[in-house]
Amino acid sequence: MTTEATHTRPAHLRTGERGEALAARYLEAQGLTVLSKNWRCPEGELDLVLTDGKTLVVCEVKTRTTDNYGPPAEAVDEPKAARIRRLTRRWRADHGVPHVPTRYDIVAILWPPDETPKVSHLRGVL
Repeated sequence: MTTEATHTRPAHLRTGERGEALAARYLEAQGLTVLSKNWRCPEGELDLVLTDGKTLVVCEVKTRTTDNYGPPAEAVDEPKAARIRRLTRRWRADHGVPHVPTRYDIVAILWPPDETPKVSHLRGVL
């Protein structure tokens, strides 16, 4: 179901939301368990926090409709990776999760309009 508010959101935000929903379904189908989606604090946002067995997985999702500006995963640079690591420490503190083995993944989605999305899951890359 869509609402008028959904249609008035900028296209890049709608693309990102669709990509994050697809990434969550994809990762769940791979056996991971979602703990948080779009977790926010004043310092920023984590797209997906999951578990893979006893490993905490923090996943950044990047969705693009074209690769004219490079593949989606290239949007995650070192400053973004450092911010994700800081936010992970904050998420653990806020959720009472002790330090556990943690993996940082990227799900990169290329989703041209009216085409089937191409999903790439890059494990342990940050």
